[in-house]
Amino acid sequence: MEQKTKIHAEDGKQEIVITREFDLPLELLFRAYAEPEIVEQWMGTKVLKLESKKHGSYQFETTDPKGNVVFRANGVTHEFVPNRKITRTFEMENTPFSVQLEFLEFEKLTDDTSRLIMQTVYKSAALRDQILQLPFAQGINMAHNRLQGILNKLK
Repeated sequence: MEQKTKIHAEDGKQEIVITREFDLPLELLFRAYAEPEIVEQWMGTKVLKLESKKHGSYQFETTDPKGNVVFRANGVTHEFVPNRKITRTFEMENTPFSVQLEFLEFEKLTDDTSRLIMQTVYKSAALRDQILQLPFAQGINMAHNRLQGILNKLK
């Protein structure tokens, strides 16, 4: 099956550019990144904190059935322009990966379609290449497919 989320990574660069077109109005796509209840559904994680504003912060956590934390991520929002862009840091706790910088841009294509462009910058090209060795492309595609499916119900 074709992966709808495209990942572009140039050799020797510290960044990844992720692009996805959604069959969703721009405002609804943006809400998927700004509203905790929606984030929890498509990311499959608990939102402990999500301050959708400039200088806000967030924290996500996933636990196993016994309550043990298996994933925790957090960051700070540096820029928040509704329906246009979010600039934030992203850090996965208890991993060898350092903080990354994410630029999310939301574009209206038509009244019913929109595009998300995510530029993620890593501390080094080597670190970025480590991320790409993980099932990163499959994971982001699965998450974006869930996002599309969940938001289809809210249209």
